[in-house]
Amino acid sequence: MTQHAPLILDIAGTRLTPADRQRLAHPLTGGLILFARNWESRAQLMALCADVKRVRRDLLICVDHEGGHVQRFKTDGFTHLPPMRAFGELWMQDGKGPAGSGAMKATNAASAAGYVLGAELRACGVDLSFTPVLDLDYQDEAPTQAQALAAPRGGAGVLGRPGASRSSVIGSRAFARDPRVVSLLAKSLMHGLLRAGMANCGKHFPGHGFVKADSHTDIPVDRRSLKAILADDAAPYGWLNTTLDSVMPAHVIYPKVDTRPAGFSSRWLNDILRHGLGFGGAIFSDDLSMEGARKIDGQPVSYTQAAVAALAAGCDMVLLCNQSVDGGQAVDELLDGLAEAQLKGGWQPHEASEHRRQALLPAGLATEWDDLMCSPGYIHALGLLP
Repeated sequence: MTQHAPLILDIAGTRLTPADRQRLAHPLTGGLILFARNWESRAQLMALCADVKRVRRDLLICVDHEGGHVQRFKTDGFTHLPPMRAFGELWMQDGKGPAGSGAMKATNAASAAGYVLGAELRACGVDLSFTPVLDLDYQDEAPTQAQALAAPRGGAGVLGRPGASRSSVIGSRAFARDPRVVSLLAKSLMHGLLRAGMANCGKHFPGHGFVKADSHTDIPVDRRSLKAILADDAAPYGWLNTTLDSVMPAHVIYPKVDTRPAGFSSRWLNDILRHGLGFGGAIFSDDLSMEGARKIDGQPVSYTQAAVAALAAGCDMVLLCNQSVDGGQAVDELLDGLAEAQLKGGWQPHEASEHRRQALLPAGLATEWDDLMCSPGYIHALGLLP
């Protein structure tokens, strides 16, 4: 059986330390996620990625590089990509052209952005960006009376004040409010990624845009019905089930469906996402260090307990971020804890999960940076960005 390597870890600095190498070489480690603190320059990033691949060729090097304010690398030649909302706004601007011309320009621009994003990252050795965001943009939509009555009293709720942006973490990261527009723009962006030889990751299933609380620091609760969520926020996942390579669920509780956050819920991941919506790709957990992952069924959990719960619920890979910066004790505890859980039968590796992880690795060679900068396709794509 192929060894299942489900852990995606991080490192503290711009170069690998002996401890980093040891953690990355661990058979349960499947990849590395990079942050802005791991960046100095393109040359440094290329050297770091090459060093990671020397530790293990099959490690998946990932990053959150969406555009707008979520873009880890912004200097030394990297294009400043617009937030995804810019493509939704372009969609609505038909101008003097025929009806629908704004939509066609927006899809073309989104494809261009996906290509620029993927090609620049791949030229530096990065394998995967966690994009596109499929959450809906509820930026200025006032809640209905029924939604307002459904809001919980106190704590993390489903609604902000009427007329205000509901999500404090999604905002301009979302393409649009209409799930049809989101799906077509996301599909266009994924086409651009595919041209660059990069896989994609839709997030945050089944939808993070409706809740105001930030799951980094709180435990958001969305009290809508399953029918309402499937008809709206989750719709893109069904419409894109033939093109999504991977999905990241939200650390949000939807109590009318399950008492657990979606990333720890077999009902959401297996019954609804895989069987109901027909998704067959890889599932990443969101960061296990976020506040939305620190409690399950109302009880505090360790990183190992959270990882085991996410894997048991249907995740193929789990992320632990920003725990290497203080020496990495939590990272080592998770590696040891998951290995112990495997030996004691608390977690069983899955060959299918490992195949899904490895399918995210780029298959073709990347275009080198200098060649990319003068390639007609790349130059043309830059001119299409809003």
